[in-house]
Amino acid sequence: MRRSREWPYFHVLQAASELSAASNPERLEPVTLTGRFARLEPLSLSHLDDLTAVGLDPELWRWIPSQVGTREEMRGYIETALAEREAGVSLPFSVIHLESGRAIGSTRYGAINLPNRRLEIGWTWYAPAYQRTPVNTECKLLLLTHAFETLGMIRVEFKTDALNEKSRSALLRVGAVQEGIFRKHLICDSGRIRDTVYFSILDTEWPEKKRVLEAKLARTSRSRQADC
Repeated sequence: MRRSREWPYFHVLQAASELSAASNPERLEPVTLTGRFARLEPLSLSHLDDLTAVGLDPELWRWIPSQVGTREEMRGYIETALAEREAGVSLPFSVIHLESGRAIGSTRYGAINLPNRRLEIGWTWYAPAYQRTPVNTECKLLLLTHAFETLGMIRVEFKTDALNEKSRSALLRVGAVQEGIFRKHLICDSGRIRDTVYFSILDTEWPEKKRVLEAKLARTSRSRQADC
């Protein structure tokens, strides 16, 4: 049985407000990360129009527990992310396509645990036209480089729906190591009970993973230039 549209946003916003009461004074400050193809800048409501224009395709939310299908739901999605940023547990970004100057998706640091020097990269989606382009590889490279080399993290986590073979393959391609499956981990907006696969990259693994990602990005860039 499918839950009502209102339920996920009430539930998530309520959780974010509760988190704010226990905010950690040590938190990550918003930052802008820029590459050749994309810029990651702090998510804000100023991105609402762009993200609504490209982000209401149901396929984008197929494997995400809470769905976004209207402008108001996109607003709720952004406001939830901003509440979590205020609570110090999340650092959300809008993905800006440098050539067009428009927001084409979103990603974030989440599950931030500074005492244990770990965080998660996730909540990632891109407009269909920018999937399987250098943007995804570059964004992962920017986020991982900042996490390990600037923030001093020793572990970066990723998770995805066990049924999402595309995402699982993509995480393996960026060098993440599959660790295990959390069974009956989340209840989705649709009512489906989801198993979640966890992946990670460690600081000791990062130098080699970085070389592989940089080489992959260079190959993809050359391939796109040859197609032009």
